Amino acid sequence: MSHDVSFLDALDVDGEGVTPDAVVYPASTTDVATVLAAATDHGVPVTPYAAGTGLEGNAVPVEAGISMDLTRMDAVLDTRPGDFQMDVQPGVMGSTVDDRAGEHGLWFPPLPSSGDISTIGGMIATDAGGMGTVKYGEVADWVVRLEVVLADGTVVDTGTRAIKSSAGYNLTELVVGSEGTLGVVTEATLELDGRPRQVRGGRAVFSDLDHATAALTDAVQSGVDVAKIELLDETSARMANAYTGTDLPDAPTVFVEFHADHGVDEEVRYCREVFDAHDPLRFEMAADGEGMEELWQARRDLAFAIRSYDPDLTPLHPGDVTVPISEYGAMVRYAKSLAADHDVVVPCFGHAGDGNVHYAVLVDDTDPQAVARGEAVYRRIVEKAIELGGTSTGEHGIGRGKREYLEGERGPGAVDAMVRIKRALDPEGTLNPGKIFPEN
Repeated sequence: MSHDVSFLDALDVDGEGVTPDAVVYPASTTDVATVLAAATDHGVPVTPYAAGTGLEGNAVPVEAGISMDLTRMDAVLDTRPGDFQMDVQPGVMGSTVDDRAGEHGLWFPPLPSSGDISTIGGMIATDAGGMGTVKYGEVADWVVRLEVVLADGTVVDTGTRAIKSSAGYNLTELVVGSEGTLGVVTEATLELDGRPRQVRGGRAVFSDLDHATAALTDAVQSGVDVAKIELLDETSARMANAYTGTDLPDAPTVFVEFHADHGVDEEVRYCREVFDAHDPLRFEMAADGEGMEELWQARRDLAFAIRSYDPDLTPLHPGDVTVPISEYGAMVRYAKSLAADHDVVVPCFGHAGDGNVHYAVLVDDTDPQAVARGEAVYRRIVEKAIELGGTSTGEHGIGRGKREYLEGERGPGAVDAMVRIKRALDPEGTLNPGKIFPEN
């Protein structure tokens, strides 16, 4: 699911957020450094905040203190089309980056589905991904360097504008995905790419979920050069139709998009050949740009569709487990079988090409037994993903919602190493306390 939830929604979903004692709006790196140094000196916690679209309570304060709102640091500082690079502040919206890059025939490929409502700083904090991850990778793969303010106010530059370096520790990669627990990003150099000259999109409808997951897995394993490959199960398709007014059949559907500078039609034919081995009911390609927009509308609106589908059902938590592509079909089957066994509604969808299964567990939240069944289903799906060699969170981050799974996924030694790094850079525990790490 894309990060389509507001700060207040996150407070409600998380259930453990508190109102901060103060909100500060820094306008510069110096402002950030001054606030952090003073906060550390006085033992005041600081929770970095931007657009508030995170789904695991990442930016929700849990120990009051200061909420550091970075939305006023929203400048595009420099664009160097000859280097395929752009320097931005953390409060810049993803769509702004894409628009400014577009003025030079470029774009920012890893932009998540929520790019028009989320900031670059938030994307870096969670190492966000999107529909194009199967071809282009995550945000981390497109961050060249960062300027970061540590808890004591020290300003650190994590790299240079060179696209590679062997000089010391890779601090950029350390900060990306750290959810504001190690430092506050105040500037980022992003790598851009040329916009593809050829774009084609389509969808294939299958008679059952096993055929759909087998087809998309086969496409990835066969090396089909697909830029996006997304799954909607029959439940998701029904919800999308109800919300968006589309006419998808209530059947598993695989959405695909291809990007190339030449030869894109050959890649489409190759994908069709692979899909044909799995008996699709139909495979259709959009005729033009307007058709492409309609094609993807149902997928883009799915987060809203799930929340509004049934007024008597509430989604418990957003799920974004990711497994090796060879286990994708097994993961989806397991989630759907649990839903049937426990009499709860669980739509499954997501960025199938990189093994990412988004899901929601919908229950009547006035019924304690239904909530208990739903919580058990959610927990067992996460545990199954880890058992299959996957992760509890492919792109939303740990925040508060996934802390209990971190040690089971990474092991106690790895978690201990993370804690040591946290203590070394933030010995007073100033930055975003109560996130990522399990309760001691």
